[in-house]
Amino acid sequence: MKEKVVLAYSGGLDTSYCVKYLSEELGLEVYTALADTGGFSEAELKAVEEKAYALGAKKHVNLDVTGDYYEKCIRYMVFGNVLRNKTYPVSVSSERTFQALAIVKYAKEVGARYIAHGSTGAGNDQVRFDLCFAVFAPDIKIITPTRDLKLSRETEIEYLKAHGVHSDWKKMEYSINKGIWGTSVGGKETLHSHTNLPEEAYPSQLKKEGAETLELEFEQGEISGINGKKISKIEAIRQIEEIGASWAIGRDTHVGDTIVGIKGRVGFEAAAPMLIIKAHELLEKHTLTKWQQYWKEQLGNWYGMFLHEAMYSEPVMRDIEKFLENSQRKVSGKVFIRLRPYHFDLIGIESAHDLMNSGFAEYGEMNNAWTAEDVKGFTKIISMPLRIYNAVNKDL
Repeated sequence: MKEKVVLAYSGGLDTSYCVKYLSEELGLEVYTALADTGGFSEAELKAVEEKAYALGAKKHVNLDVTGDYYEKCIRYMVFGNVLRNKTYPVSVSSERTFQALAIVKYAKEVGARYIAHGSTGAGNDQVRFDLCFAVFAPDIKIITPTRDLKLSRETEIEYLKAHGVHSDWKKMEYSINKGIWGTSVGGKETLHSHTNLPEEAYPSQLKKEGAETLELEFEQGEISGINGKKISKIEAIRQIEEIGASWAIGRDTHVGDTIVGIKGRVGFEAAAPMLIIKAHELLEKHTLTKWQQYWKEQLGNWYGMFLHEAMYSEPVMRDIEKFLENSQRKVSGKVFIRLRPYHFDLIGIESAHDLMNSGFAEYGEMNNAWTAEDVKGFTKIISMPLRIYNAVNKDL
């Protein structure tokens, strides 16, 4: 009887190669599993399943982890306004743990001796998958053909051609990872510092001209409505993505440090994450105190870094989540956004918790809470440490 291997399968080039290699070269019974984080339509899931069987998979399953991914991760990334290097909404980085956990569970269910993935040896995903498999399935061996054989995309394509596999190889020149929290796009252009992705590399294309106003509503930090209509959180993300993508909003190239110590670049489109995070951040500026914002920014950055570094299961993450969730008690209201081709502007907010509407004072105008003499006394006291230092040291 053949030994079983569960392959984390996406339908892309690397994992398509793995199906053939694992069955043809290693003689294993291949069980393919697509852990969907909300990036696939029913038609796309069906196409991936048909492709897996055509490549020789013994069995294929689609594992929906979208709900878990939102409740246990996305909502906290919004609370923390998480943008890696102030650019990237940690799209692929954050979903890998939930995909890996689903793969581990399925591998145990079918009694697999091996787990395989198609990550290369130069990126972050190899660590994310390996770490999760090692922690939660230490008795199951890991196979990584693309990494172990140091394969290029061209080599994989030639191997598949030689084994009678027909596909749109031109389209496979780009590595695309699609989830509900954004789509990453890698290609030959992102391997160099001076080139960027061509227009046709992005899955979504510009469809609109002029401008459009979008209204997003939040309740305690979570998206709850679009243009005056209440909607479920996951469906809201999908609709905002569709709206924003039609304006080609949310595109950029992320440059950062990989877990393995080298610099890397990846293109992405993430209309919904960028619109939601920036709108949420503006609402917080109006509803949180200075020190709430300060400490949230510190912990939000840490949370995003730990997600990126494959440390979701580190216990301190649960502590940070408690802080972030508690900080959202008053973050409710509406945010108004103007959409344009490739760009958006934050217009303003409405909230019952808007601290600008306190009635105490208007910035740069009038105040009702203090007198000129109060300010003179306050300034005299707050300046005392500086006056003492400069009297002693005379640095300036």
